[in-house]
Amino acid sequence: LRRYGFGERPAFSTLIAEIGGEFAGLCLHFPIFSTWMGRPGVYVQDLYVEDRFRGRRVGERLLRRVAKECRAAGGVYLRLSVDTDNETAKAFYEKLGIGWSSYEQVQKIVGDAFFAFADTPEE
Repeated sequence: LRRYGFGERPAFSTLIAEIGGEFAGLCLHFPIFSTWMGRPGVYVQDLYVEDRFRGRRVGERLLRRVAKECRAAGGVYLRLSVDTDNETAKAFYEKLGIGWSSYEQVQKIVGDAFFAFADTPEE
């Protein structure tokens, strides 16, 4: 995290919440762009709230702050993904009005398969 988030060219930003001087949670995010909308937005990679601070709107406040910063920079949307089995998170986001995409499916390539793909010579 230090290498990619706090160097000369950070790949992400992190908003940290504290309550009474104690770490309460964080929101790791970065700017994105939609060619469909022709506008910038923000991708929330991680939202975490310590168990003892859950139910105190820490996660909601972090997300709203990130959305506010995105909007101030001309952004028009917030995007995130949730582990398929995390029903609590799904309900939390839906309660905030963050809906699920019916027209997209997330696909990925990682590890050795990614390295092989990236290292294949172009023809």
